[in-house]
Amino acid sequence: MANPAGGPGGRPPNPNISGQMLLLFALMISMLVLFDQDLRRSLGQIVGYGLAPLVGFGGDQPILTLLLTGLVMSFFSIVVRHFFTDLIEQARNARIMSAFQKEMREARTSNNTFKLKKLMEIQPQMMQQSLKTSQTQFKLMPVTMVVVVPIFAWLANFIYADVAATSFSVPWELNADMTKVNVMPNWILLYSLLTLPFGQVLTRVLKFSTFTKMLRKLEREGEAPKVPSEADEEGTER
Repeated sequence: MANPAGGPGGRPPNPNISGQMLLLFALMISMLVLFDQDLRRSLGQIVGYGLAPLVGFGGDQPILTLLLTGLVMSFFSIVVRHFFTDLIEQARNARIMSAFQKEMREARTSNNTFKLKKLMEIQPQMMQQSLKTSQTQFKLMPVTMVVVVPIFAWLANFIYADVAATSFSVPWELNADMTKVNVMPNWILLYSLLTLPFGQVLTRVLKFSTFTKMLRKLEREGEAPKVPSEADEEGTER
């Protein structure tokens, strides 16, 4: 007889095999493109017909090229994840998992075997909820890779073939070279340095907008306390 907390015997249900296979296939294709130089060059050349006239700048502004292409890739990836992820459910699951883990720690610390046994019985259900959130993110990866991998292929061609001067300055090194490798190629590290702040800000703005709209909707339906507006705050201060 199946346990309501999961699969037979209390085990969590089997993961979505087809979804995992699709993700694995997308990762294999991505790795093949990025590490096979001939394939990467060919794909980069094709993509370059569209990108080079727009953001190539003749190879004279490589940092600006990295910034603009990075903003495009970050914007696309973040927006896709945002609109295809249930943020309310994600936040609810995160709160539930946090509370559950806290109860588990307290039960172990106090050696409360009865409470620990009850928590262990519902643990598969908690794991399944966490797995659902992760699976949603994994399902979106092949979609974002369709855009990100070809652009990275073109950027590799651009940096190693089209850029005449690959030197740049950062606070910790005045004469760094984009083509040199420090754990990763410097141009990838520079790309991350330029785009990560934008990604963080955009993610927070989209989440704030979504939760604010949800609260406004609940407020109109009479299911949530009123969200104070700027006018309300000014009136309170007066």
